[in-house]
Amino acid sequence: MAEVKIFSGSNSRYLAEEIAMNYGQELGHLEILRFKDGEYQASITESVRGAYVFFIQSTQAPFDNIMELLLMIDAAKRASAGYVTAVIPYYGLARQDRKDKPRVSIGAKLFANLLKTAGADRVVTMDLHADQIQGFFDIPVDHLSSTAVFTPYIEEHITENTLFASPDVGSTKRARAYAQYFDTDIVICDKYRQKANEVASMTVIGEVDGNDVVLVDDICDTATTLCMAADALIDKGARSVMAMCTHPVLSGNAIEKIERSKLTRLVVCNTIPLKHSSDKIEELSVAALFATAIRNTHEHKSISRLFIEGLM
Repeated sequence: MAEVKIFSGSNSRYLAEEIAMNYGQELGHLEILRFKDGEYQASITESVRGAYVFFIQSTQAPFDNIMELLLMIDAAKRASAGYVTAVIPYYGLARQDRKDKPRVSIGAKLFANLLKTAGADRVVTMDLHADQIQGFFDIPVDHLSSTAVFTPYIEEHITENTLFASPDVGSTKRARAYAQYFDTDIVICDKYRQKANEVASMTVIGEVDGNDVVLVDDICDTATTLCMAADALIDKGARSVMAMCTHPVLSGNAIEKIERSKLTRLVVCNTIPLKHSSDKIEELSVAALFATAIRNTHEHKSISRLFIEGLM
């Protein structure tokens, strides 16, 4: 069987090192050569001929992270790699998944096209903003779920009064899956936006009086939605509110908002490096899950076994 080579982009080296350790080998040698004018070039400094090559890189802003990943893939294909997989814990541009108004780009589809054009044979990612983004690809996509990481944590902290909530209508499916798995009720927070990243109002649909509420979402960007939902739930009588979000984008003053909010805790995955630490933010590692996905890809084993039954 062909040899496995695992490489990291600049953005995700902290996670790639942990994934490689869980897999049982060191990261491959790769250099990103940066020129004075800001241009850069990917250079693989060891043989990858015929190998199963995995590049680990989340692609949040800046867009340099996307370009760096594409250049690494191109370098591997030109070096005669046997099979190239882009491991993208956080798939940037995923919120640009449709035309919600005239004359706008669909960035998630464009990025999918670029990955294939660069030479990727497969993509492994986690918690896409919309499941249907998988259909943008003409190559296989392994869509991992953070439920494998969050569920054991919830099992340790759940109480007889716990129920699950979505901070907006778009996250209802995620919250309902947890509620069904743990046999609890679900609450929906309905938000109204006047424009992007600005929530004008929040309405709670359901009864929360005396309950410990767990908010479930895939991305925490400005944290406005989460914080407003937490405040609304407490105002409706919830005893406590905890949030679980896969990708901690946390742009602007998001961490300060979280610290001032009525959230007791925000639990996130390490798909994106935290910009700042906070006593209210707890980070869970996805390294073991991605290492197993890499092993199963190489050995042609099932990826679905990594999902928790009932939460797929």
